[in-house]
Amino acid sequence: MGEAGSITVLTPTGTLGYGFGAEALSRGMTLGPAVIAVDAGSTDPGPSYLGSSKPLVSDYSIRRELRDLISAGHKAGIPVIVGSAGGAGTGAQVDRTTALVRSIAAELGIHLRLAWIYADIPIERAKAAVAKGEVLDFEAGEPLTETILDQTCSLVAQMGHEPICAALEGGADVIIAGRACDDSVIASFPIWRGADPALAIHMGKILECGAFSAEPFAMDVMLGTIGTDHFILEPGSIDRRASVKSVAAHSLYERENPFFQGGPGHAMDLSDCRFEQLNERQVKVTGARISETEDYYIKLEGARLAGYRSICIAGLRCPTLSGAIDGLLAEAKAKAIAYFAPEEVAINFHLYGRNGVMKELETESPSGHELGLVIDVVADRQDLAHAVCHQISGGLLHWHYPGIVNPSGNLAFPYSPSDLDLGPHYEFSAYHLMKVTTPTELFPVHFEDL
Repeated sequence: MGEAGSITVLTPTGTLGYGFGAEALSRGMTLGPAVIAVDAGSTDPGPSYLGSSKPLVSDYSIRRELRDLISAGHKAGIPVIVGSAGGAGTGAQVDRTTALVRSIAAELGIHLRLAWIYADIPIERAKAAVAKGEVLDFEAGEPLTETILDQTCSLVAQMGHEPICAALEGGADVIIAGRACDDSVIASFPIWRGADPALAIHMGKILECGAFSAEPFAMDVMLGTIGTDHFILEPGSIDRRASVKSVAAHSLYERENPFFQGGPGHAMDLSDCRFEQLNERQVKVTGARISETEDYYIKLEGARLAGYRSICIAGLRCPTLSGAIDGLLAEAKAKAIAYFAPEEVAINFHLYGRNGVMKELETESPSGHELGLVIDVVADRQDLAHAVCHQISGGLLHWHYPGIVNPSGNLAFPYSPSDLDLGPHYEFSAYHLMKVTTPTELFPVHFEDL
């Protein structure tokens, strides 16, 4: 695919477990990748997977896709790298994923060197950093304190490329990393092999979502090849193409500033980047620059238990009820709060079909004749959350209001039981930057020969 001395990275999908085409992987492997690297997590799904350490994607899907990738990597003699294992990259999620790797290796009857990297941060280590003034707010909106850390049940940090490079240096064939910067997961192998870090990290940022930088976009295979002063992107599937528009657009993805990208220990300058259409399916990218920061900071991500949630999902179609629903919900909330006082509960309503997604930011007038209602209750005990949720759903079902036409029941429930217990509810407690002495000090690498 590339020039002599170039390094090709194959990224099979945007999130491990979300799928990729067999044809796309097969064709991608014929292009001579030196590594398979894939991201497996994000904070996008919220704090629940961090707080609970439950996996974002099922073991079934992870095992199925890892099996294909490990088999392809073993046949080609190239490593497979997974970052942010399990969704949030906690130690328990790393262990769960490494167990799948051991099972796959045994099933395939192959020998490989497995490495895994934990990203859990000891609470006392974070407290010491707070005491020394070595923690900065990132997007939390408030300082990190010892009190908040005491409430935190799970704390990880995003590693850069350096711990993954250490695993590669140790001869790993499969690397399962805890929470990691998504671009670092892709960039680590090229950087380890001597590629320009600026190009590798910029390419990693575009590749981390797989073929979302292609047309038509999808969770599918994408490849990037780094040369001395550029990289070239191409989708694995012959049914997709990379275009200047699709690649440049994804270069701006999740970016407040189109010209600047911060990361652990570095700052990226993308103001001189250029995108060139080489042919129908390939785009060439140049111009990224990188500088090291004076201090090396990693991003902390923490979660704390904030209660227990119960919900009820209902539908309503009566036009008189739809016209009165806002007032009824306010009355039902006030009645529930008074009924269960002095217990403290959080009650929210989501009306789909009327500002259910955008809420007060919605600019369009509602047009549907049906409304979907989600009753959302959080309390400090599951039984209390359930009781409040059912008191509201049952009350609304038979609520009498001025102008009522249908006294038989206001709500339609798609499920029985109507009130569903979702279990623990978590909130982010840490979303801050913490100074470290070295890039690898908090990310231990472990090895096992299978």
